[in-house]
Amino acid sequence: MGNPYDSDMTKDEVRKIWEKWTLKRKLGFILAKRASSFLPSFYKRSFGKEIDHPIKSLSFTLGKKDGALVEQDFFIDFLHRDVQESVRQGSPAPFVEETLMQVNKWGFSLADLQVRRKLMKGFTWWFHSLFNEVQEVWEGFLGPIHIWQGMDDRVVPYPFNDYAKRMVPGATLHKLIGEGHFSYFCFCDQCHREIFVTLFGIPKGTISETFVTETVENG
Repeated sequence: MGNPYDSDMTKDEVRKIWEKWTLKRKLGFILAKRASSFLPSFYKRSFGKEIDHPIKSLSFTLGKKDGALVEQDFFIDFLHRDVQESVRQGSPAPFVEETLMQVNKWGFSLADLQVRRKLMKGFTWWFHSLFNEVQEVWEGFLGPIHIWQGMDDRVVPYPFNDYAKRMVPGATLHKLIGEGHFSYFCFCDQCHREIFVTLFGIPKGTISETFVTETVENG
């Protein structure tokens, strides 16, 4: 999830994000940005201490695959247990805090993750460079960055990650055609295998018991 008010977004990205949301969800973000004192009352009216159907209570708009998944009993039970604990005490604080975080600055920019040459300054560095070979210093996140985005995700619409890719060109954006917010990541073993293969490579088989024993003994 990103900040729908991020000043680095283009007008087109902002428009495509907001048009995917329900009126109630839009209202939550608007209140968080412009009248946050009303947020606790807003969420109390939405939840109370019981949640009949988590998705409906959260005012999410869903695509075809997500819509079919969230009507399955096992998924409703999973999400109900996940969300119910956050409202058990009747306090809207967790939802208020999360919404406020989403609409405010985070203290860094996505562009900070992009690998780049560090600009060295100061007399000491300049003087040192006169007599010694100076190695280039890199900053940013030096490891690989992968983003998986369901193209039918209406909870976190795809323009969020188009924006992320624009800000961090070195990232790999995996666009999942026909997938939503939940369908590729929840209860999909094959999807998880694809992610792990992308991150860690093709599995080379199980580790033999002898190798494990020797490793433990030598460690």
